[in-house]
Amino acid sequence: MPPKPETQALHSSSTVADSPSSTSMDPLFHIVRIIPFSFLRPPRLRLKLPSFTLPSPMTVFALVLLTYFMVVSGIVYDVIVEPPGIGSTQDPYTGSVKPVVFMSGRVNGQYIIEGLSSGFMFVLGGIGIILLDLALDRNRAKSVKVSYASAGVFSVLLAYVMSMLFIRIKIPAYLR
Repeated sequence: MPPKPETQALHSSSTVADSPSSTSMDPLFHIVRIIPFSFLRPPRLRLKLPSFTLPSPMTVFALVLLTYFMVVSGIVYDVIVEPPGIGSTQDPYTGSVKPVVFMSGRVNGQYIIEGLSSGFMFVLGGIGIILLDLALDRNRAKSVKVSYASAGVFSVLLAYVMSMLFIRIKIPAYLR
């Protein structure tokens, strides 16, 4: 490999010394830079810098879980579109008005309660997976591990069954 040329080394070292304050030939620039600081002194301030402590891991987990819940619940959609909290339908035989939680037949629309309940099921499934992970810890007692595992399996199964039920209500011809 051939050696590097010296012109490149000279060029890189000259760029460091070529700052505007050291190479300016304007005398007014030097006067303005030196004279005010010959009689002005910065005040002596005894300010304490604020110290920020990091939040605990459980606080960060709670904030991430809350953010996840809000995202999967469709809070942004609810704020932009402003759908009603719950719908209603009239029974064709009796004429009575019944509440409706799911906007059936519309995949791209939702009531507020529909989004919150679906988001809760997603969060419940995620917490179930976390409980299953905690059940694998070797440093826990066997009874605690069994409790974590059973609660995790129950949470994941409940979230799955309810989410599939929600989809069947939302899209009547789905999986039949």
